[in-house]
Amino acid sequence: MKVQVRLAAEPFAPDLELADFVGCLATEGAVVSFVGLVRPHSKDGTPLTSLFLDHHPRLTERSLGEIGAAAATEFDVSAIRIVHRCGKMQPGDPIVFAAAAATHRRPAFEAADYLMDRLKTDALFWKREEDDTGSRWIEPTGADHADRARWERASTCPE
Repeated sequence: MKVQVRLAAEPFAPDLELADFVGCLATEGAVVSFVGLVRPHSKDGTPLTSLFLDHHPRLTERSLGEIGAAAATEFDVSAIRIVHRCGKMQPGDPIVFAAAAATHRRPAFEAADYLMDRLKTDALFWKREEDDTGSRWIEPTGADHADRARWERASTCPE
C-alpha cells in the first residue's frame, strides 16, 4: 500500500500529479482523482481576491498523512495521493489533489470521496478569504460536517 502526501507551498499542476500517480501503478484497473480549485466568490457571493491557508508544517502534514492512511485502511485500494496547497492562492488555483487507485472502480470512488470529506473537515488548516473590503476566517460548514459524518455511520453499521 502506498500513501503519499505533500503539503505544497507553491502551485502544483494536477495533470502532472495524475500522470505521475498513474505511472507508479502496476496492476490497478481504476484511478479516481479530484481537483479542488479556489472559488472566485465567498458563500455570500462577494468576489474574492485570494484565499490564504495558514498551517503548522508538522501537524498539518501529519493530519494529511493520517487521513490518507485511514482511507487506505478503510477501502480496498492500493495507492493514495494527496497534494494540498498552503499559503496564499488566487481564485482558480488548484488547492487540493486527491487520488485513489484500486483493482476495481467502486473502492477507488469511495476512497476519493472519503478523502475529500475528511480533508474538508479534519485537515489542520486555518482558511482566510480575502476580498476588496478585507478578510475573514472561514470554517467548514454544517454540510461539510454532515458529509464527514456519513462515513462514521457507514463504518459502524453491522454487515
